[in-house]
Amino acid sequence: MAFRAAVITFPGSNCDRDMAVAIERVSGTAPIRVWHGDAHLPDDLDFIALPGGFSYGDYLRSGAMAANSPIMQSVKRRAERGVPVLGVCNGFQVLTEAGLLPGALMRNASQNFICRTVALKVENDRSLFTSGYEAGQTIDIPVAHHDGNYFADDETLDMLEGEGRVAFRYVENCNGSQRDIAGVLNAEGNVLGMMPHPERAVEQAHGGTDGLALFENAIKTLVSA
Repeated sequence: MAFRAAVITFPGSNCDRDMAVAIERVSGTAPIRVWHGDAHLPDDLDFIALPGGFSYGDYLRSGAMAANSPIMQSVKRRAERGVPVLGVCNGFQVLTEAGLLPGALMRNASQNFICRTVALKVENDRSLFTSGYEAGQTIDIPVAHHDGNYFADDETLDMLEGEGRVAFRYVENCNGSQRDIAGVLNAEGNVLGMMPHPERAVEQAHGGTDGLALFENAIKTLVSA
């Protein structure tokens, strides 16, 4: 059976096409495009992606309204059954607001929108998403966000650290995130949220290809499973 992925589009998403192109580049199959108002995801999905953007114009809190979109109940059920879910930038915000990942994304400490390439340190190289890298490796991935300041209480941060669920850290903290956290995993390792955009670093024309390993490893592992 062909690899089946879905990319969710919310009102205000603006990176959904970028995500779809990255997935198709690696898998050879265009992902199914799913509207946030749909009640159910397609059957037999291997991979779900929540892209970046400004869902609902970041009204109330970034990702807060999108987390209550009809499709998110189906995303939660699939995640609980072990389907891999990747949330990037606004997608990360949606995952925290939906309770699929701990913590919250707050306004950048500088109060400014940040758009540039940043260095990340790979912390966890054992998940489906990160095992194409080596622990301690530094990769360059673009960021583009106004609300990327990761916050959680000390107990939660200690838990994430102790369970090895910090996926990436900023080498130089660009937004004030606690403990330099740029991406976190759920306890089962099948949900990853990250503020930097790996889908914008999958071909040399983007200025680098350090995001390619994330998609290659996840998709090829799923295809061969």
